[in-house]
Formats: sequence, structure tokens, C-alpha cells
Amino acid sequence: MSDQLHPMAPHHLPFYLAPGSGVDPLMVVMGIFLIGTVLWVGTLYWKLHSLPERMAHKSQKLQFEFVAVLGLISLFTHMHIFWIAGLLLAMIDIPDFGGPLRSIADSVEKIADATPEDSDAAKQASSRPTGGDTPPPEKPGPAKEKEHSHV
Repeated sequence: MSDQLHPMAPHHLPFYLAPGSGVDPLMVVMGIFLIGTVLWVGTLYWKLHSLPERMAHKSQKLQFEFVAVLGLISLFTHMHIFWIAGLLLAMIDIPDFGGPLRSIADSVEKIADATPEDSDAAKQASSRPTGGDTPPPEKPGPAKEKEHSHV
């Protein structure tokens, strides 16, 4: 094939017209641009979609798993209310009720181990003269009884 122009064609053709070789450089550039744009928009979408989960993870919230589940539900159902709920939940600090309740339970357990009956037996043992071969009998307290009642 010859690269000569048709005699009736203008001598100066615009740059966006494909030459006679069949390769269209403008189409190649636009194809690369389109692929890059789709990948960029997809990455932006994923970053925006995972925003509540990243916020809850960064601040080490207690409700992190719940926020992550709401994000997955919104991803698969395309219902944006779940994403908004996850975002709001990631922004809110839910108070830690477990810590103080655990502390109260530990204190009550310590109190239950130190019953007055045990302290009376300890006072009697300290007031006895030493040299006795028989130790004082141990009385099980409420916590000890609880440990042995695995029926």
C-alpha cells in the first residue's frame, strides 16, 4: 500500500484522523486513559466504602466487628443505609460496661472467698497453743462449694 494521499484529499489532515496504516494513536491513548480512569474510580470507591471499617479499626472501637458486618451488608445489598449506620457507629464511642462489671464480679468473688467463718477459724487457730498435731478443720466457704458443684 502506498502512503500517498488521494488526489482529491486536502494536503493537511487533522492530527486525530487515523493514517492509512490502520493504527489509530488517539484511540490507543483514549483506551489507556479509560482503563486508568476505571481503575482509579474503582480504587476510590473501595476506599470510600471501607471508610467506616478503617475508622473503627484505627480508634480500636469495641463495635469494630459490627461496623465491618454493616459494611459487607451494604456492599452486597447496595442499600446505603447500612453504610451510613456503620459510619455513624464508627464515629460513636460506646462506653465500656464490661470492664467495671468485671471488676465488680472479681471483688465480689474475693469477698465471697474471705467469709467471716474462715476468719473466725483463723483467729481460733492463732489463739491455740502451738504444738498440736491436728490442724483445725477447714470449712468450705460459698465460693468453695460453688467450685465443687459441677453436676
